[in-house]
Amino acid sequence: MNSFKLIAPCHFGLESVLKREISDLGYNIVCVEDGRVTFEGDADAICRANIFLRTTERIMIQVGKFKAFTFDELFENVKSLPWEDFIPQNGKFWVTKATSVKSKLFSTSDIQKIVKKAMVERMKLKYNVEWFDESGNEYPVRVFFNKDEATVAIDTTGESLHRRGYRRLTSKAPITETLAAALIMLTPWKKDRILVDPFCGSGTFPIEAAMIAANIAPGMNREFISEKWTNLIDKSNWYNVIDEANDMVDYDVSVDIQGYDIDGDIVKAARRNAEEAGVENMIHFQQRPVSELSHPKPYGFILTNPPYGERLEEKEALTELYRTFGERYRALDKWSAYVITSYANTEKDMGLKATKNRKIYNGMLKTYFYQFIGEKPPRKKK
Repeated sequence: MNSFKLIAPCHFGLESVLKREISDLGYNIVCVEDGRVTFEGDADAICRANIFLRTTERIMIQVGKFKAFTFDELFENVKSLPWEDFIPQNGKFWVTKATSVKSKLFSTSDIQKIVKKAMVERMKLKYNVEWFDESGNEYPVRVFFNKDEATVAIDTTGESLHRRGYRRLTSKAPITETLAAALIMLTPWKKDRILVDPFCGSGTFPIEAAMIAANIAPGMNREFISEKWTNLIDKSNWYNVIDEANDMVDYDVSVDIQGYDIDGDIVKAARRNAEEAGVENMIHFQQRPVSELSHPKPYGFILTNPPYGERLEEKEALTELYRTFGERYRALDKWSAYVITSYANTEKDMGLKATKNRKIYNGMLKTYFYQFIGEKPPRKKK
């Protein structure tokens, strides 16, 4: 069976979480770079990574990696790669995305054109044809330049993995599903601990937590572009992995997961999203302002993405919002709080100094993950 180098991109600052996920699936890590983890795997690994990994945006097959300082060097290096091992004669192929960081070749549109041209020339020679009708299955290509080193890969996923399929309705500034899952996994929260999101919006944090608790694979109910690549992946691989995922689900798990929001319509949307994800019975959603945040039990977790105040009229209300949030959190008994926000005065207005603070890029927005770590519960007697 063919072995591939597989690339899994993730949010900057969360590579360690993704690395742990991949290792837990049983695959060897090749390297960890900013915003990406490369690992080794076969056709089965492509299916399992797409279906099971919670914190990556997509899975790509690395076709080549090389230095290129000129477009001629880029052309010749791409032309030398074994594209015929991946793309059949009737395959539809194009460069869907190119990025360039600190490299002499910085025009992404030109990079895309050169790579496509070089691929065509290579496949003309190998298939002994002058024209490709590209009427078959799709093989989108991605190119990444970093410090003059190019990585060329084929995307096996298609639509980003953060699109689980359950979030039909969203709030104004939703957090992505992959980022939410990564932040949950960055905390010590486990399914036997209380979890509350007092600014739940469309419910992403509670839903992702419920899916983790019930062992629901995030890619179980969606499609992938590589499902049609029968030249590389047998259909039975996909069927076997879906069976594996179904066997692992535990809908009887007992959890205490709650989501609150001041907007009643958003709470209704969160409930509908939870229904789509199959976890509506595991989460208690309620219309409730942060001023009413409370819980009778100790040792719980808050995990939330409060308003950032991107608009001027919102910024004026943030001081009071974060002050109230801090007051209500301090009233909870031995709780921990994990807060992702770009709001600069978070600690000042909450009246608390974070135990830890981690910089994370949410898209192009620089945010901070404030970790207010409370007491650990006493160990249970055996």
